[in-house]
Amino acid sequence: MSETSKPSVLFVCVHNAGRSQMAAAFLTHLSKGKVEVRSAGSAPADAVSPAAVQAMAEVGIDMSAETPKVLTVDAVQASDVVITMGCGDTCPVFPGKTYLDWKLDDPAGHGIEAVRPIRDEIEQRIRNLLTELQPH
Repeated sequence: MSETSKPSVLFVCVHNAGRSQMAAAFLTHLSKGKVEVRSAGSAPADAVSPAAVQAMAEVGIDMSAETPKVLTVDAVQASDVVITMGCGDTCPVFPGKTYLDWKLDDPAGHGIEAVRPIRDEIEQRIRNLLTELQPH
């Protein structure tokens, strides 16, 4: 696969501190560089959720250096697939993009016990997404 044909995926949630960060980290890790990955939030938090960072560390993925990023029109336009996670009408929509809305519990304010099942569901969805993105 050439650089120009690399699919790009943008994960969007409100705070860009939990779900979208975990999804981006899983896709980056599992695609081994074959997918361009972005994440952003419509109202980014000050920091990534410590419970999300801990939950990902348990499966061998280090998110400790990640920071929430603000959602920009450029990020959406540069992505082939936009996956929203509870950002509602605040996510811009452009023709020609593939949009998926993943209904996932928000890990904000929860401890590691509540975040683990969300992490595991995100991992399964990412594995399914990779199958769809990469023709065999």
